[in-house]
Amino acid sequence: MSDNLFEILEARFPSGPDAIAFELEDGSTISYDEMNARAAQMANLMVSLGTETGDRVAVQVEKSTESVMLYLACLRAGLIYLPLNFAYTVAEVDYFLGDATPAIVVCDPERQVDIKVKAAAAGAKVVLTLDENGQGSLVDQAASHSDSFNTVPRAADDIAAILYTSGTTGRSKGAMLTHDNLSSNALTLERIWQWREGDVLLHALPIFHVHGLFVALHCIFLVGGKSIFLSKFDADKVMDNLPRSTVLTGVPTFYTRLLANPDFGKEHCKNMRLFMAGSAPLLEETFNEFSKRTGHTILERYGMTETGMTCSNPYDGDRIAGLVGPEMPDTVGRVADDDGNELPDGEIGVLEVKGRNIFKGYWQMPEKTEAEFREDGYFITGDMAKREPNGYIRIVGRSKDLIISGGFNVYPKEIEACLDNHDAVLESAVVAKPDTDFGEVAIAYVVRTSESASEEDLRAYAREQLANFKVPKEVIFLDELPRNTMGKVQKNQLREWAAER
Repeated sequence: MSDNLFEILEARFPSGPDAIAFELEDGSTISYDEMNARAAQMANLMVSLGTETGDRVAVQVEKSTESVMLYLACLRAGLIYLPLNFAYTVAEVDYFLGDATPAIVVCDPERQVDIKVKAAAAGAKVVLTLDENGQGSLVDQAASHSDSFNTVPRAADDIAAILYTSGTTGRSKGAMLTHDNLSSNALTLERIWQWREGDVLLHALPIFHVHGLFVALHCIFLVGGKSIFLSKFDADKVMDNLPRSTVLTGVPTFYTRLLANPDFGKEHCKNMRLFMAGSAPLLEETFNEFSKRTGHTILERYGMTETGMTCSNPYDGDRIAGLVGPEMPDTVGRVADDDGNELPDGEIGVLEVKGRNIFKGYWQMPEKTEAEFREDGYFITGDMAKREPNGYIRIVGRSKDLIISGGFNVYPKEIEACLDNHDAVLESAVVAKPDTDFGEVAIAYVVRTSESASEEDLRAYAREQLANFKVPKEVIFLDELPRNTMGKVQKNQLREWAAER
């Protein structure tokens, strides 16, 4: 057997009509055998279209089981899978196509006309379509091909997927993830989170991202379990399906929206063994309220597009609010200064990590790749962190979020934690605003639970607990914070607003 990720997954697939891979919202099911056969047909189609091993396949479609099969087909055919957020505009997609030069582009039928122009300019051989119902020219053309396919051997260091980072500080970078990056991480997560035969995954995440595509699906595939496959997160549908599920992988927004329903509680979670949160920070208030309401303690973990998962609270052991746990087995980490020197526990620095799960580099950006790695192999995550005495890691913010005000370092996470403890604050986000005297000052965007607290009330509250240079110079009230599809607060948007003030 080669190191092709698909072969590692396929070796765990159960067979027979009763071995269900997906249950859809309408109650219909797809078996592992059917999933495998249809992925083989898609692999045969792509080979027939003239693709060669290592070619890229760019995919911008709505979530569907067929898009999962397309991903598996790319692995089988030795092609590089390139998922793109469906929210990207045609202009944004143009950049990714020009950078990655895919051989095949798969898009929603409604975007086909515009995408064809961009794809042709990027040198793509063909554009295929796939809609949210799993219909389109991809499926139509694949249907006439054989449902058996000899998986193309791949080496551990060969690229399996390219995922583009958000690019909030410049050009989006394509993180090259190898077959070994993905398989090693999946096998470690299967072990430490104790995935098991009979698990039922409630899947409500998008699948253009590491969390929904790799973390969730790889793990359930490795144990031959079933996914209850929702097109998107819907609190009512999640509550309806939780009693038949054992695992939910989610973002913090999932949990706040479940808790917003007064009917949500222990009865919905009676068969659940694990709730996980990632992709954005989980508020301590949410962590505690969920535990009180359900009797379950959310397992928070930490990772990045470039690294997969690197830290995790334990399955057995203390799961602590605000901490992402120690490094996982097979991952080594350190909190370091700007020169890569490890700092003592309790000091804030940049989290750096090393392991088999760390990506190969940025697509066609050798200089950027070199700049992000230390000479001893550690990847510089750009996340500011500190290590607690128990060995757990606390993420305090992105290094680009650091505010330097009058020569003092101000970490937004510290101010946010203070404001979020106020009874009238639901959540907050702190960013820098240019300032003539201090260079930068902190301003806070706040979502209130009630209008009882004014701007001055919150500034006075912060002043009681923080040094004066950390107190936000302005507090701006919003109905909600801007977020991306993974639930992360879009601080780049907030910084733009702040600069315009």
